Amino acid sequence: MIQIYNTLTRKKEVFQPIEEGKVKMYVCGPTVYNYIHIGNGRSTVSFDTIRRYFEYRGYDVTYVSNFTDVDDKIIHAAKEANETALEVANRFIAAFYEDTEALHVKKADINPRVMDHIPDIIDFISVLINKGYAYEAQGDVYYRTRKFTKYGQLSDQSIDELEIGASQRTGQEQQIKEDPLDFALWKAAKADEISWSSPWGAGRPGWHIECSVMATKHLGETIDIHGGGQDLEFPHHENEIAQSEANTGKPFANYWMHNGYVTIGEDDQKMSKSLGNFVTVHELVKEVDPKVLRFFLATTQYRRPIRYSQTTLKEAATNLQRLKNTVDNVVFRQEKAVAQLASDADKLTDLAKLEEQFITEMDDDFNAANGITVTYELAKWLNIYLEQSDVSQAVLAQGLSQLTSWLEIFGIEFTNELVDADIEQLIEQRNQARKDRDFARSDEIRDQLKEQGIVLEDTAQGTRWRRE
Repeated sequence: MIQIYNTLTRKKEVFQPIEEGKVKMYVCGPTVYNYIHIGNGRSTVSFDTIRRYFEYRGYDVTYVSNFTDVDDKIIHAAKEANETALEVANRFIAAFYEDTEALHVKKADINPRVMDHIPDIIDFISVLINKGYAYEAQGDVYYRTRKFTKYGQLSDQSIDELEIGASQRTGQEQQIKEDPLDFALWKAAKADEISWSSPWGAGRPGWHIECSVMATKHLGETIDIHGGGQDLEFPHHENEIAQSEANTGKPFANYWMHNGYVTIGEDDQKMSKSLGNFVTVHELVKEVDPKVLRFFLATTQYRRPIRYSQTTLKEAATNLQRLKNTVDNVVFRQEKAVAQLASDADKLTDLAKLEEQFITEMDDDFNAANGITVTYELAKWLNIYLEQSDVSQAVLAQGLSQLTSWLEIFGIEFTNELVDADIEQLIEQRNQARKDRDFARSDEIRDQLKEQGIVLEDTAQGTRWRRE
C-alpha cells in the first residue's frame, strides 16, 4: 500500500485513487524565460520518479505538467532580447524538452500552455465574480481571500498572520484592492505588453489562476495528486485551492506533494535564480554525464533537501558505475550460465525477499534513498552469486530483470555499448585481477570486451585497446 505525505494534512496517508488503478497527477511546470536550473530539474526528476513508481506498481498514470508562457519575467526577457513573449517562450520550452530528455524524464501526457487557455481562464474568472469570490477594479480582477474560509490551511498559516505580512506591502495595486490579502486573477494591460481582450478590458491572467484552469480542464474538478516545489506551497498552491474550490464547490486535490530544495555552499543556501547561485541543467550536462545528474537528483527522498557539490556528483558517478558494472557482468555471464541448478528455488526466494523489501521502502512515501539502498543490496547479492563456478540462467534473468526495472524507476537505463570510460575501468579491473593472479577473471574481462568489439593489446607500456 503506497503511503503519501500529504502537505494539506501534514501526515502520511494511504493512497486511495479517485478511480481504481488510475492516477490523475498535475505538477507545476516551469516559467519559460530561461533555462531550468538544478533546483527546477530536481522537481521534474522527483515527480518523474514518482510517476514511474506508480507505473511499476501497476497504475495507469495521466500526468499533466504546464508551461507558464505568460509572465512578467517572460515579458522582461522578451524586451531584453528584442523578441516577442511567444518567441521567448517557444525557445525555452524547446530547451526544457532538450534538457529533460537528457535527464531521461518521460514527457508529460499533456503540457498545457497558458496562451492556449485564455478563453478558459476568462470563463473561470467570470464564475468566481458571479459567485462573489472576485471583483473588478480598474481593469484588474482580484480574488476575495477572506471569503474562502479555509485559506491558509495548506501552508498552515492563520489569516491574521497573513494579514500582517500583506499590510506591509505598498504600491498602486494595494491601493485599489478591497483587502491587502486579495490577489490578482486578471491584470490590466500595460503599454507594449502582450494582452488579450476580456469583459474587464485588455489584459492577461494572473499567475495562480493559470494552474487552476489547466488542471481542472485536463484532469477534472478533483484530481488525485497536485505536486510542485516546496517554494510553491505558498502563495501559489494556497491560491490555487481557494480559486478552484470556490469555482467548483469540490476538493481540488486529494494529495498535495512538495519536493525539497537543492542547496549549495557550506551554508546550504537554497539554489534559485533570484539569489544568482544557480547552475543550469543545460550547461551542466555538457560537463557531467546526464545519467549521473539524473541519478544524483532521483535517489534522495523527494521531500528532503539535496546538497549540490562536486563531491556529491562524484559519489553519484561512482555508485552508478558500480551498478553498471553489475549489469554488464550479469549480461556477460548469462551466456555461460547453465539452464537450471538445484539451488534455484532458494536463490529465487532471496530475490523475491529483496523485491518485497524494495516495494516496502518505496511504498513509504516514495523513499528513494532507502529504495536505492535495497538496489545496492541486490547488486551485491548478484556479484556474490556471480563468483560461483556454476550459475543459473533463471536466477540471473530474474536478478537482472529486478535490477534494471528498479533502475528504470530512478530514470537509469544502460545500453550495451561501452563508452571509453567504461572500457578504461574494465581494463583497470583486468590489470588488478592479473596482479592478484586471478587469471580466470582477467580472461573473462578480455572476452567481455572482445564480444563488444574491443581488442586489447598488452605492451611493455601497459594495456592498449582499440575498436574493431
